[in-house]
Amino acid sequence: MRGVVLHAPGDIRVEERPDPMIIEPTDAIIRVTAACVCGSDLWPYRGVEKLDGPVPMGHEYVGVVEEVGSEVTTIKPGQFVVGSFWASDNTCEICRSGYQSACVHRVLMGTIGTQAEYARIPLADGTLVATPGLPEPDLVSSLLAASDVLGTGWFAAVAAQAGPGKTVAVVGDGAVGLCAILAAKQLGAERIIAMSRHASRQELARRFGATDIVTERGDEGVAAIKELTGGLGAHSVVEAVGTQEAMTQAIDSTRPGGHMGFVGVSHDVSLPGDELFFSLVHLHGGPAPVRQYLPELIDLIYSRRIDPGQVFDLTLPLDQAAEAYRAMDERRAVKALLLP
Repeated sequence: MRGVVLHAPGDIRVEERPDPMIIEPTDAIIRVTAACVCGSDLWPYRGVEKLDGPVPMGHEYVGVVEEVGSEVTTIKPGQFVVGSFWASDNTCEICRSGYQSACVHRVLMGTIGTQAEYARIPLADGTLVATPGLPEPDLVSSLLAASDVLGTGWFAAVAAQAGPGKTVAVVGDGAVGLCAILAAKQLGAERIIAMSRHASRQELARRFGATDIVTERGDEGVAAIKELTGGLGAHSVVEAVGTQEAMTQAIDSTRPGGHMGFVGVSHDVSLPGDELFFSLVHLHGGPAPVRQYLPELIDLIYSRRIDPGQVFDLTLPLDQAAEAYRAMDERRAVKALLLP
């Protein structure tokens, strides 16, 4: 099969990879209908994350089940499925508490690589959720978003306790940040502040539910949030970048007693203990337990109450994956969808 492989920073190739096979009786093989490039894929692409030799890429996916292992009972060939970027058994004690991304048997799908024509899905019963039927073509992009960025944005908004009467500020205008705005709107937030400097992303933020736009960053961005909130800060803040500046900006934008959800993959971020101590801010975040939310998100998408697929502003065939990475790296695209 054809699949995307990163050979070195900036060196993305589409080449022949071995066809996936059932290894464990709990595996499934899917034919990938759509995959995409994630903002977190750009860390190794840029050389920030060091890799040991060529590696397969991709962890977001939807597709049709081709084959299942002998112990798979809830998923069958022919079904259209959505899966999380973490494979999980969904039965261990951690999974049952709603944190499938910390499953005791978890497998990171990025180690398998789903930017490909086919993929092996470990722990298929716990990882995959079948849609009510074969989706209409225009729903595929939104279902793909549910595999990571929508589920991650949703978790961030929940972790920040976005809800009725709340003012929510979102640091980061990538696909996850934009989906966090959509989630905050669905959760009933009264006011949603998008922090963005890019006109096209600001427009999508407003379509997703943002009521205010703040273009400043750092201390100036914090001051703007304070000005919009009577000097107090937002009740709920989402951090969806993963840098020191974004994390500091998010904490400082949260009012005492407020909640901050952080889902940007942290790189060289440190938090001074004294500042954190006196902030009186609740912090919760990490790798999103997307599987927890998939049934609800699929229902919202199927009933056309949300359209997160709008975050995909570039669609390319799999063979042009290198251009998809370049476009996202150069911020010419919010998120690139790949069609195998």
